[in-house]
Amino acid sequence: MIGDTAARHPGEYMRFQHSSDLWRDHPSLVAGAIHVTGITPGADVEARLAAYAEIAAARLAGATESELPEIQAWRRTFAALGLKPTQYRCAAEALLRRFRKEGGLPRLHPLIDLCNAVSAAYAVPVAVFDLSKIEGNLEVRHATGEETYLTFGGETEHPAPGEVVFADAAGRAHARRWTNRQSGLSAVADGTGDVLIVAEALHETAEPDVRRLIAALTDELTALWPVSPKPAILSASSPRFEW
Repeated sequence: MIGDTAARHPGEYMRFQHSSDLWRDHPSLVAGAIHVTGITPGADVEARLAAYAEIAAARLAGATESELPEIQAWRRTFAALGLKPTQYRCAAEALLRRFRKEGGLPRLHPLIDLCNAVSAAYAVPVAVFDLSKIEGNLEVRHATGEETYLTFGGETEHPAPGEVVFADAAGRAHARRWTNRQSGLSAVADGTGDVLIVAEALHETAEPDVRRLIAALTDELTALWPVSPKPAILSASSPRFEW
């Protein structure tokens, strides 16, 4: 049944990774991930959102989002992948653009709101996946053209061959155009409890910045929910995260 995961046997792990092709073609890539179980929709994150909003506002006071080095790196990458950077923006740029124009970000779910605020503050894309909707392992890789992608509007799309997607073992794409847009299938909802959080960056100081972001998010999660997050930093030499 769509949306259900296959039963896992005792001792069987779930894995997240990037393909070797992506590490080869994008050597500046740094990725961080957090697995956490026990998320609920009742956490009060407003004070934390305000703190991260101040950081984002301070950064935008001196430059537009497109001028930030974190965003420029993603724009160069999108252009190299054949995507028009002004048509397809990475998630962090889209958030910052909305924040600059509207003075804030929409409220969706405490975890999503927190991750969006952190993403805006660091100018780094942060994706959050409901693991109950992902079958098998999750890999960031080039699409074959056979994957299915469910939009938030309920429509099914097929990413073009070569497009970078987050794909599971059933051939479902849970994000399109790398960090551009997630799928409605694995979006966090009130019933979500088991999640994978992924942050990716390509700019010059990506390694220390992603480490700080993952550490900050791990601290926030333990302060706001009764959980024990498992964080990881991924690289070409250590590309797999298992839990």
